[in-house]
Amino acid sequence: MKEKPKVIFLDAVNTLFGVKGSVGEIYSHIAQEFGVEVSADTLNKAFIQSFKAAPPPIFPDAEEQDIPQREFDWWLDIAQNTFEAAGVLDKFSDFSTFFSELYIHFGTAEAWFIYPDVLPALINWRRLGIELGILSNFDSRIYSVLQSLELRDFFKSITISTQAGAAKPDGKIFATALEKHNCSPEAAWHIGDSITEDYHGARAAGLRGIWINRQN
Repeated sequence: MKEKPKVIFLDAVNTLFGVKGSVGEIYSHIAQEFGVEVSADTLNKAFIQSFKAAPPPIFPDAEEQDIPQREFDWWLDIAQNTFEAAGVLDKFSDFSTFFSELYIHFGTAEAWFIYPDVLPALINWRRLGIELGILSNFDSRIYSVLQSLELRDFFKSITISTQAGAAKPDGKIFATALEKHNCSPEAAWHIGDSITEDYHGARAAGLRGIWINRQN
């Protein structure tokens, strides 16, 4: 067994918690409340394409107080592209009100479930005296999501791409996270579900990368 790390960083979505059902199901369900019928499967496929085509969620030129609005607009583009690709964007009489509700929903516990292995691991690492941090390409809603899932107190630091001005796998976001713990890369692990962003990103930045496969 290697010497225990000083810090373990964890990705958030699809590592600590996942979407209940699927993004498509949630989009479809809330769209229905606005009188728009479209299948969850169609929306899921369209969402995956829109999400992959989006630029990284980083706003290096933004003032801190403007970041929440930039995050909102970034996701609004993805949602519009998703419903456009699904062929139903013009069915909404008020897409912006619909999107606001959707956006708020993903900032609550309602949209997420915690993977069953997460709490035992967090409790164990805390017992071992290992510092824990979040290192995610998510947005400011991470704070309310962690709070509502009762996970916030486990983490000494939260580093997100929208505030760091860099997104994984960029080494800059790893460096930003390490600084918060006054920790060298060699003394830190990073665990996440993306081979590219989490595993290779961490290794390139000098941390130990651990890939977790949640796709089953």
